[in-house]
Amino acid sequence: MPAISIKGQTMPESPIRKLVPFADEAKALGRHVYHLNIGQPDIETPKAAMEAVRKADIKVLEYSHSAGIESYRNGLAEYYTRTGIGITANDLIVTTGGSEAILFTLNSITDPGDEIIIPEPFYANYNGFGISSGVTVVPVTSRIEEDFSLPRIEDFEALITSRTRAIMICNPGNPTGYLYSKKELEKLRELVLQHDLFLIADEVYREFAYDDAVHHSIMNLEGLEEHAIMIDSVSKRYSMCGARIGCMVSRNKEVMATAMKYAQARLSPPTLAQIASEAALLTGPEYFEEVKREYVKRRNTLVDGLNSIEGVTCPKPKGAFYAMAQLPVYSAERFAQWLLSTWQLDNETVMLAPAEGFYATPGMGANQVRLAYVLKNDSLERSVEILRKALQNYPGTLL
Repeated sequence: MPAISIKGQTMPESPIRKLVPFADEAKALGRHVYHLNIGQPDIETPKAAMEAVRKADIKVLEYSHSAGIESYRNGLAEYYTRTGIGITANDLIVTTGGSEAILFTLNSITDPGDEIIIPEPFYANYNGFGISSGVTVVPVTSRIEEDFSLPRIEDFEALITSRTRAIMICNPGNPTGYLYSKKELEKLRELVLQHDLFLIADEVYREFAYDDAVHHSIMNLEGLEEHAIMIDSVSKRYSMCGARIGCMVSRNKEVMATAMKYAQARLSPPTLAQIASEAALLTGPEYFEEVKREYVKRRNTLVDGLNSIEGVTCPKPKGAFYAMAQLPVYSAERFAQWLLSTWQLDNETVMLAPAEGFYATPGMGANQVRLAYVLKNDSLERSVEILRKALQNYPGTLL
C-alpha cells in the first residue's frame, strides 16, 4: 500500500470533535448529551440572510470574483468603517471561512520551515493550518492563574529567531475568552516593529465583548499599516457557521496581491453564502445588543456554577463565548471520555473539549477543559449540576 504523508500523519485530531464516537454511543443508549464542546451557537441567524437566499433570482449559479462579490466587499468595507476601521474593498479578500483566510495568510508570508509565535492555549486548528502550510507553530504560554492574559514580552523575545515571520493572536480568544487590552496590543505593536514581523489577529469574535469592555482591533494600531493582517468571519457574528464565509484584511498591498494568487487558485468563495452574508450586513445594532445580553447571562450561569464546584477554577472571560476550567483530575481527556462512556445523571451527561489539544507544549492543559456557553441557561444549569455530581463520583478525582 502506498504510504501516507508525514504531513498527514502529523496532522492533529480536533480536540473539539475527537470524542464524537463516544457521544454517538451515549446517544445510541438513549442518553441526552449537553454539547459544551463546540462553539455552535443556538442564536437564530438573521432572517434577512436566509430570506436573501430564498429570494435569489439566479438562473446560473456561477463563480463570483475570486476576491468575492463586489457589492459584498463594498458592504464589508462600509461595515468596518462604521466600527472605526477605515479600509476599502481593495484591502480585503472574501474567503471560504476564516480558516481559508488563515491559510492564505500563512502561505503568503511564510516559507516551509518558518515560524509563527502564538500565545497558548489557542484555537486548536491553528496547529493544523501550520502543518498544512509547512509552518512551525511556536507557543508562548499564558496561564490560567493570570486569567490567560498576554505573556510577558520577554517571553516572546526569547522565542524570536531568524525564521520567525509573525506573531498571531485571537482576540477575543478561543478557547479562553480573554480580551486583550489596548495596552497589551501596543506592547505587541512595539515588538513586531522592532523585529520587522507581521501581526496577525483572528478577530472573529469582535462583536462579543462584555462588562463594558472595548474590543481594540490591530488594524487601528498606529504604524502597523504594512504589518497588520486581520482574520474575520460571519460564522459567530451572525450565527452562520455553515455559510463558511470569512475574509482576510490588510493594508499591505503586496501581501494582498500574493493572497489573491491563492484566491484565484481556488477560483471563488461560495456564491449563495456570499449573498446571505451580504444581507446579514443589514443587521442592526439591536441584534448584537440582544445577543450580548444573552451571552453574558449564559457566561455568568456557567462560570459562577463551575466556580461553585469544589476543586474547579474558571476565570470569567471578557469576550467570545468560551471558558477554560481547571478540574480536580489528572487527565481531563479521560474524564471527558468517562462522562460519555460511563457517567449519567438521570440519563443525561455532558460533552467537554479537553484543553490539552489547545496547547502546543506537551503536557500543558492536561487537567483543563474548554466549555462553550452556547446553550440556553437551563441547559447550562443542568450541565453544571451533572459535572458537580460527576466529579464527586469520578474514580480519578483529586477531591
